[in-house]
Amino acid sequence: MTNGPRSGLTAVSTALLAMSRHLQVHDVLKTIVVSARELLDARYAALGVPDDHGGFAQFVVDGVSDEQWKAIGPLPRQHGVLAAMIQHATPERLADVRSDPRFGGWPPAHPDMRDFIGMPVADGDEVLGALFLANKRRPARTGEPPCGLEEAGRTCGFTAEDEELLSVLAQHAAIALTNARLYERSRELTIAEERARLSHELHDAVAQKLFSLRLTAQAAAALIDRDPARAKEELHEAARLAAEATDELRAAVVELRPAGLDEDGLVATLRTQIQVLDRAHTAKVTFASHGVRALPAAQEEALLRVAQEALHNALRHSGAGRVQVTLTRAGQGAALCVADDGCGFEPEAVRRAGRHLGLVSMRDRASGVGGSLTVTSEPGMGTAIEMEVPGG
Repeated sequence: MTNGPRSGLTAVSTALLAMSRHLQVHDVLKTIVVSARELLDARYAALGVPDDHGGFAQFVVDGVSDEQWKAIGPLPRQHGVLAAMIQHATPERLADVRSDPRFGGWPPAHPDMRDFIGMPVADGDEVLGALFLANKRRPARTGEPPCGLEEAGRTCGFTAEDEELLSVLAQHAAIALTNARLYERSRELTIAEERARLSHELHDAVAQKLFSLRLTAQAAAALIDRDPARAKEELHEAARLAAEATDELRAAVVELRPAGLDEDGLVATLRTQIQVLDRAHTAKVTFASHGVRALPAAQEEALLRVAQEALHNALRHSGAGRVQVTLTRAGQGAALCVADDGCGFEPEAVRRAGRHLGLVSMRDRASGVGGSLTVTSEPGMGTAIEMEVPGG
C-alpha cells in the first residue's frame, strides 16, 4: 500500500463500512471525522452537531491532540462559515478561510487553518451536523480552477473531486447517524421498560414480605409476656422474612444497576452479575464461558437480557438449588444456556393458562437479533432456556 491517501471506490467503500460498524452516536461521529480526514488527506477534520441554543451539543475533532484540544477551551458557538452551513445547508469550499468575510478569528491555542471544505450532514430538511476539513496535505493539481476567495493567486487545496467525495460521505454519514440515534433511543425505551417492570416486581415482592414481617413482629410483641416460647417462634419467622426481603432487594439492585456491556463486554458483565446473585440467594449460581468472541452490541444486549430474565425465573419461581449459566461460541455467534434443577413446568400448559413467565419477551428479544430461543422443561425435572444468536 502506498503512503498517499486511498482514492476512488475502495476508499469510499472503506469509509462507509467503518461507519456502519458502530451503533453508539459518539462512535459514529468519530468514525465519520476520521474517515473524512483520511479520504480527503486533510490535516484537520471536525464534525459539530448543533444544539437549540446557538452552540454545539457535540463537537468531534481529528488531527488535534488531546492537550491542544483542552487548551482551545469551550466548544465553539455557531458562527461564521459553520453557522452558514447549518442554517442554509450549503457546502463551502474556500482557498483561505481566513480571507472569508464571515471569518471571526481563532482562539489562542487553535491551529492555523487555510484551505477549507465543509459539508452539511442532513437527513431530508433536518441538518444533523456540519462536517469540515482544513489544510489539505497535498497541493492542488496543476490546472485546478480556484475556488472561493483567492489570495495572491493561490488555488484551493481541496478539489471539486474532493467535494464530490465528501458529499457522498456526508449522505451516508446522515444515515449512519440517524440509525445510531434510533438505536440509542430504542435502548433508552428498553431500559425504561425494564425499570418499570422491576419497580412493579420490587413493590409486589418486597411489600408483601414487609407486610408479613410487620404482622409477625406484632404477634411476637403480643405474645412476649403470656407465651414466650410462641413469641420466640414468631421472632424467628420475622428474621426469616427479613432475610428474604433482603434477598429480593439485592437481586433488584443487581438488575437495576446499568450493565457494563460497553466497558466490560458480555462475558465479564454476566460473570459479575452471576457472582452477586450467587451471594444474594441460597441457590448455587454458576457461570462458565468457552471461546466467545465479541458480538455486535444488539446481540450482546439481547443475550444479557434473556440471561437476566431466565435467572429471575429460576431464582424466584422454581425453588432451584442450583442454576448453571453457560455461554459458548456457536459459529460466528454465541449460544446461551440457563439451566436449573427446580420444579419445572409444562410449557404448553403454561402457555394455555397465559402464564408466560417472561417467555414471550425472551423469544421477542431472540428473534429481534435474528436468533432463536428453546425452552425445555418438565414438572419435577427442572428447566433449560437456550438461546442462539448469529455473529455480526
